[in-house]
Amino acid sequence: MHSNQVYYFVFFLFIHLSVFAQTDHIGNQTKFADHPRILLLKDGEKGIQRTIDSDKTWAQMHQAILTECDALLAVAPLERIQIGRRLLSTSREALRRLFFLSYAWRMTRQDKYLQRGEKELLAVSNFSDWNPTHFLDVAEMTMAVSIGYDWLYPNLSESSRSTIKTAIRTKGIEPSLDTKYNSWLKATHNWNQVCNAGMTYGAMAIYEDQPELAKQVINRAIDSVVLPMGDYSPSGAYPEGYSYWGYGTSFNVMLISALDILFGTDFGLSQRPGFLKTAGYLENMTGPSGSAFNYSDSGLSGELQPAMFWFAQKSKDPSLLWVERSQLMNHDPKRHVKDRLLPAVMLWSNGIRMSQISAPKSTVWVGEGRNPVALMRTSWSDPAAIFVGLKAGSPSVNHAHMDVGSFVMEADSVRWAMDFGMQNYESLESKKVDLWNSKQDSQRWQIFRYNNFVHNTLTVNDELQRVNGKATITSHSSSPAFMNATTDLTDLYQNVLTKANRGVAILNQSFVAIRDELETPATETTVRWTMLTPATVKLISKNKAELTKDGKKLILQVEEPAQIELQTWSTDPPHDYDAENPGTTRVGFEVKIPANTKTALSVLLIPASSASKSTPNLQPLSQWPRD
Repeated sequence: MHSNQVYYFVFFLFIHLSVFAQTDHIGNQTKFADHPRILLLKDGEKGIQRTIDSDKTWAQMHQAILTECDALLAVAPLERIQIGRRLLSTSREALRRLFFLSYAWRMTRQDKYLQRGEKELLAVSNFSDWNPTHFLDVAEMTMAVSIGYDWLYPNLSESSRSTIKTAIRTKGIEPSLDTKYNSWLKATHNWNQVCNAGMTYGAMAIYEDQPELAKQVINRAIDSVVLPMGDYSPSGAYPEGYSYWGYGTSFNVMLISALDILFGTDFGLSQRPGFLKTAGYLENMTGPSGSAFNYSDSGLSGELQPAMFWFAQKSKDPSLLWVERSQLMNHDPKRHVKDRLLPAVMLWSNGIRMSQISAPKSTVWVGEGRNPVALMRTSWSDPAAIFVGLKAGSPSVNHAHMDVGSFVMEADSVRWAMDFGMQNYESLESKKVDLWNSKQDSQRWQIFRYNNFVHNTLTVNDELQRVNGKATITSHSSSPAFMNATTDLTDLYQNVLTKANRGVAILNQSFVAIRDELETPATETTVRWTMLTPATVKLISKNKAELTKDGKKLILQVEEPAQIELQTWSTDPPHDYDAENPGTTRVGFEVKIPANTKTALSVLLIPASSASKSTPNLQPLSQWPRD
């Protein structure tokens, strides 16, 4: 037997054994729908056209996609350019181009989009590989090529079909069967969601050529993706934060939607505990300013999230789209064309008109899980509304920072209490920073933006938070006069504090209060209270600071302890690998607490619009109202 024959015999024997060991979700279904079969079946364009015709906002979005495709016509196909260990930027641009061009072809049947799409498909199919050592690159490229292959299939030449489907199999799916590259199958984070989605799209695209291989990959995805989906339980708080919700959850929805459309079932995935509730998390994570609560490795800018339209349709709740409505109606559609999944918003729009989207009824959202959060606001429609987000959780969670107990705060359309969010990974990796080691003494926690010294939380004796510590949301209330949430931070400061509880509240729709109740061990303890702000800070007394930004003002007032002195600290980067932080300041105070002492730290944030009102007396956390 020739060596090639031996290879293929062993390869397909492995596939057979793997299939035998799996749950056979697909069963005896031996024939799939003809191409196109991924996400949008034949004639599905008619429903999208009705949506476009029914609302000018959708017509403008559709036209923005076509205009972007017209701009792509003169752009050279992608080249295999790897940055550091990643080909990811190339894979993502391939997904954007091929999703856009394939959408444009299906909606207009203009040959220019078909020809440009085919050219891109052949270019990336001829790459030497799709970088399986960083498998996200393979996953996104496989999804890109699979959508293009499937949606353009009826009009691709036979030679192009052969080249493209071979690339999907050999550069996409087959590396996912190699244990050197597929550790993501057991991951509980976004890699699992993205990689299983990409491989499933590849399997769907080439099913008629490799039916056993395709079945294995799809069955494997259904079995494996439940691992990260477990992190949505119980109430939908996504542990990796806003930006990674936009990554992991969006690809999870791409997977579920494709399964449902092709098989008429999503095999129970959408009903996993907490998954449909995660739309509430995402909606509430955006403040009135349009900025996100950007804890952990997240960006600040709020973005249009196509997956939210799938959630709204699945939950039959148009109010989930209130923030997306704002994104669509208040911004030029061209702002959104860099989103590689943007055409999905047209697929999942479900004919909804902007006038049918109303504001949510609740102004408080609390989610438990691995990184619990509490989110509250005074209004959904007033751009000057007060907004507060409180984060609990643990630094040990994927992509987490030492930001447990941290908060953000907005009023008068200004983000007064902020978070730096992520630093570009390559900027750290290129300088040999040990970024992905999350052990207590690792270099990761020396990165300025990642440790607790720069977050809006407590630092005790100049020490780091405990990596394996965890905080839960211990109580909350949606009472309009006293919206609040509390968290127990004791586990984060296990060796330096006997007890640490924090509460954050919006009082009388006018003030924000932060109260910490602490107990010290048998030694004197120094506690630093910090708030990071983009405002100009003027210290006007020992316990009062005036913050100014964009012509607006906020007063930071320490209610207790009485004997403190507010101060500011620089945000200049301490290491050559740290990002610059222009226009930012840390404001706060330090207090020495005697041994075996109970004390409280109470701070009010007073917007200028509330400056004339009487400030409330802050009660102990045990007396705060609870739902």
